[in-house]
Amino acid sequence: MTVDLRSDTLTRPTPAMREAMLAAPVGDDVYDEDPTVHALEARVAGLLGHEAGLFTVSGSLANQLGVAEHVGPGQEVLCDCRAHIARAEMGAHAALQGVTMRTWVTNDGVADASQVTNMLEPDAGPYLVSTRCVEIENTHNFGGGTIQPLPGLQRISRICRDLGVGLHLDGARLWNAHVVTGVPLDTYGRLFDTVSVCLSKGLGAPVGSVLVGSADAVARARVLRKRLGAGWRQAGMLAAAGLYALDHHVDRLAEDHAAAEAFADAVGAACPDAVKQPETNIVVLSAERKKPAQVVAEAAERGVLVSALGPKMVRAVTHLDVSVDDCARAGRVVGEILAAR
Repeated sequence: MTVDLRSDTLTRPTPAMREAMLAAPVGDDVYDEDPTVHALEARVAGLLGHEAGLFTVSGSLANQLGVAEHVGPGQEVLCDCRAHIARAEMGAHAALQGVTMRTWVTNDGVADASQVTNMLEPDAGPYLVSTRCVEIENTHNFGGGTIQPLPGLQRISRICRDLGVGLHLDGARLWNAHVVTGVPLDTYGRLFDTVSVCLSKGLGAPVGSVLVGSADAVARARVLRKRLGAGWRQAGMLAAAGLYALDHHVDRLAEDHAAAEAFADAVGAACPDAVKQPETNIVVLSAERKKPAQVVAEAAERGVLVSALGPKMVRAVTHLDVSVDDCARAGRVVGEILAAR
C-alpha cells in the first residue's frame, strides 16, 4: 500500500462527512442566501474572536483578500522569506493587487519581534514604500510546521497596533498549533486584524478556507472575492463539510502529530542528521547526500510519496488518511534512502 505524505491537502471526505454534505440546506451564496455557509462563517468567526467570516475556495484566496484589506497598490506587506504568501501563491499579491513585499529571514519560520519591528516603516515618506501590513504564518509550513510562540505574537500585535499597521495571520494550520499548545483559538485570533484558516488540510474537508475580521472588513472582502471571479452559488454542501470537520476532526489532529513523530523517529534511526523532531504534522528532512528529487523518486518506487522542497529539503506531511504505523514504515524507507551513499 502506498503511503502518501506529500501534503495534508490529499485527505478525502469521510463517509460521515459526505452524508453531512448531502443533507446540507443550500442557497445562493453570491446573493448571501446560503444558510449552511452562514453557519460556517459565524462558527469560525466566533471561534477566532472576530465579528464576521467569509467562506472562500482556498487559503490562497483568503490570504489575498486578507492582505488586500490592509495593503493598497504600491504599498508593502512584511513577511517571512519562506511565507506561503511569498513563495506559494504564484505572485498573486503583486500580480493582482499591486502589493509589494519585504521579507525577514529565519531558519524555522518563527518570527522574531525585534527583527519585525526594525523593518516597520509605516510612513516612509515620498521616496520609499510604506508598510501597511505584517503577515505571520502559524504553523509555518516551509519552516517545518513550527509554532509561533504566543509571547512573540503578542509583542508583534502590540507594536503593529501602536503604529497603525495591519496584522494578518495565515492560520491555514492554526488548528494544529491550538491542539499542541492548548492556546485558545480566540486568543490567537484576537491578536490579528484578519485571519485565514483552512478546512481542507488536517481537518479533512474537500474544499475551503474562511477569512475572519471585522464586519466591515469582511464586507469589503466579499466584494473583492466577486471581483476576482470567486463568488460561488450553492456552496452549502462544501460548508457542511467544514462544519463536520470542526465538530469531529480538530482534536484528532494529535494523532497526526504522533504519526509525524513516528515518521521522524524512524528516519532518525537510520540517518540522525537528516531530521529534527516535528512540532506538529510536518517533517522537514535535510537531503545532503542525494538530491531531493532522487530521494522522492526512490521513495516512490518503494511505495512512499514525499515532496522535494528546494535544493536540499524533503518534506513529509501526516494527515487523517495515514496511520502511525503507516508513517513509521514510511520513515524507515526514507531513512534508508537518505543514509545510503
